[in-house]
Amino acid sequence: MNPAIGILGWIIIGALAGWIGSKLMGTDSRQGPIANIVIGVLGAVVGGFVTRFLFGDNPGNNGYIASFLVALLGSCVVILGWQALSRRRA
Repeated sequence: MNPAIGILGWIIIGALAGWIGSKLMGTDSRQGPIANIVIGVLGAVVGGFVTRFLFGDNPGNNGYIASFLVALLGSCVVILGWQALSRRRA
């Protein structure tokens, strides 16, 4: 597979996961599309590490739906972490 297609796919999956995660967490009105992409991609990384640690998951074996669900879960965790840090500073 072409690496550029893979990167583009991860950006699209990350953007969708970040957007839906921000909707679920009630932070969509405070975030813009760039923040959704960043949170979604960070969520995919966090989710990937967690699933690999817990289940010995090989990310090369996942399909788009499993990757999306992992990114969505990870984006919710990233949003919770960000909220906890921002509350602590205030």
